[in-house]
Amino acid sequence: MLGYLLVAGGFVALLTDGARSIANSALRFTPLGETLLTLVGERFRLLQSAVERNLHPMLWDPILVHMLQVPTAAAGLLLGFLLLWLGAAPKPQIGILTRR
Repeated sequence: MLGYLLVAGGFVALLTDGARSIANSALRFTPLGETLLTLVGERFRLLQSAVERNLHPMLWDPILVHMLQVPTAAAGLLLGFLLLWLGAAPKPQIGILTRR
């Protein structure tokens, strides 16, 4: 279910970015950090200190800062399709004998 929600959210973000790009006559994508700041609000600002204090300071600056600059549509679509792929039922194996 979460995979479908992320794919739908990524598609909505893609449409929003497309409409904004057409209106501005310039290509513009909304970064993931900006979207999280809008959704979560003030708790997002506490994320940096929590990651640096509880996990590792090097995890914030080179890794998470760059991850938060990824377009929201790409992050939602990729993570959603990954969850759908991981949660898919296994395909039946044709040609394998189960009884002997």
